[in-house]
Amino acid sequence: MKGWRSFIGAMAIVAGLGSATPAHAGYLEDAGWGALTVFTNVIYMPAKLVYATLGGITGGLAFALTGGDTQTAETVWVTTMGGTYVVTPNMLRGEEAIAFSGTPSTEATADNGEPPPALEESQLGGSRYP
Repeated sequence: MKGWRSFIGAMAIVAGLGSATPAHAGYLEDAGWGALTVFTNVIYMPAKLVYATLGGITGGLAFALTGGDTQTAETVWVTTMGGTYVVTPNMLRGEEAIAFSGTPSTEATADNGEPPPALEESQLGGSRYP
């Protein structure tokens, strides 16, 4: 009797282990994406930080040189300081977008929602030649 119990118990364990599937079978794939993400961020993050820093300085200069025009400065700041600072594995897989630069809102780029006026030529000195 004791032998049958052991045999049935062993068969139940073998059947249970044989039919079990791992909870997450792609751990090597995840490790590969993680390593690629680290190597990508080693290059991407310093480049983005330099770009954002230079954009901050440029936006400050634009603010000063335009006499305190915050719309111009904000457009430069949002464009250069916005965006993605850290790349994730989902971004590398194409499931999420990578935005190196930000996108200014429409309020920051146009006062009334209309396109800017077209350039017009005018004569210098007020004289007109036929």
